[in-house]
Amino acid sequence: MRRIGYRWTIVALLFMATTINYVDRQVLGILAPTLGRELHWSETAYGDVVSWFSLAYALGFLAAGRLLDRIGVKRGLGGAVVAWSLAAMAHALARSATGFSLARAALGVSESAIFPGAIKSVAEWFPRRQRALAAGLFNAGTNTGAIAAPLIVIPLAQRWGWQSAFVVAGALGLVWLALWVPLYGMPESHPRVSRDERTLIASDPPEKPLPSESWTAFLGYRQTWAFAVGKLLADPVWWFYLYWLPKFLDARYNVKLSGLTLPLIAVYLTADLGSIGGGWLSSWLIARGWSVNRARKTAMLAMALIILPTALAPLAQGMWLAIGIVAVAAAAHQAWSANVYTLASDMFPR
Repeated sequence: MRRIGYRWTIVALLFMATTINYVDRQVLGILAPTLGRELHWSETAYGDVVSWFSLAYALGFLAAGRLLDRIGVKRGLGGAVVAWSLAAMAHALARSATGFSLARAALGVSESAIFPGAIKSVAEWFPRRQRALAAGLFNAGTNTGAIAAPLIVIPLAQRWGWQSAFVVAGALGLVWLALWVPLYGMPESHPRVSRDERTLIASDPPEKPLPSESWTAFLGYRQTWAFAVGKLLADPVWWFYLYWLPKFLDARYNVKLSGLTLPLIAVYLTADLGSIGGGWLSSWLIARGWSVNRARKTAMLAMALIILPTALAPLAQGMWLAIGIVAVAAAAHQAWSANVYTLASDMFPR
């Protein structure tokens, strides 16, 4: 019987962390209609609360990657999970848009470590030909978190109030930490990694060192701008779905809190399949002899074309038709993301 490599345990840990990360993010979006009515928020006030997370998240990226390079993924990501768990629970103390904005900013800056940490970990634990699949698997946690969130949040909010949903969701990260600390390590020295697996992980050709690894020097590389512009253009789409889909369903189809579960699960379960499928597609093309560059870009182009019909969603006469259109677009977006995340580890040394 063929032994499953320990590197897939690392992917499982990253998947769990990403799932918890998105549960914590999604709580606000699910409760937005309820909070709006209870706390008398306007649409503008809600948009401001969401923007504080996005701003802090963007700024956090600038420091998170450098910090993880300096102190390592184990300590860096573990510390980030503790910080964002406390920030998530702090939402329960907020009673105004200002209070929620402060809690969202703290959540944003601490959650910014998840993808730099996951990408760096995949680069350390996987050869190039398996990285997109590994990235697709951990990135599937984004949608699994969005699926799990209504199953956790809605019953808690209905029985014990919206504050309990933030507290329970935040506490999940502390449970994950109990697994992360004993199980994670570097493949070169990890006692659970076999000699054959260690050889596989190190099987790529020697990487060419960069002329300079200073922070500002990266701005001079074309691949930095290719990655940054790709994320700049695509990420707002995902944030739009995450934060505004419950409000869209509430405003257009009068779907209240108890009716959100099935539509959200349908969208994000489909997106999960897209994330794994997009990573598998480029890995499959590479296995068939395609270059890494051609395989990644072909998969991304196909997914970018699939997402175009999303513009028709507001015109849908029935809720489930709109959900179907959005679900396909979300799946294409996540398949695209699985490949663009992997491009960073393709283009730069580990």
